[in-house]
Amino acid sequence: MVKIFLVLAVLILASKQTCKHAKPALMKGCYKGKLEIKGGCMNYTIAVEEGNIDTALIVPTWTDENTGKSYKNVFALGSRCNFPATINEGDEFYFMIDNTALQNCAVCMMFYPTPQKHVSIKVLDKPCVE
Repeated sequence: MVKIFLVLAVLILASKQTCKHAKPALMKGCYKGKLEIKGGCMNYTIAVEEGNIDTALIVPTWTDENTGKSYKNVFALGSRCNFPATINEGDEFYFMIDNTALQNCAVCMMFYPTPQKHVSIKVLDKPCVE
């Protein structure tokens, strides 16, 4: 009888643990990204970590010709004027695609390789989960 209660207790605790760790879903049009490369003059490469982004907007696999390192599901930052300077290489953040942002700021012309596809985004202040 004691064994049955112990087994039941373990099963109940295990089921509660899995519920606590369930990931909340991202809202439609919201994505989780990671700044993979913070190249000079805002030549930034961003990977899509979560969210159902249109695959036509991103490069499925891209290799940085300077380092030889490969990245998956990436794009080059298209909205250089409004990307927060506080986000560093390796940082994760939430964003939405924003093609309406006016890009009228001075950006130097130094070259650093980026993926062929550029996406304008708006970085969000907080996670966009349901």
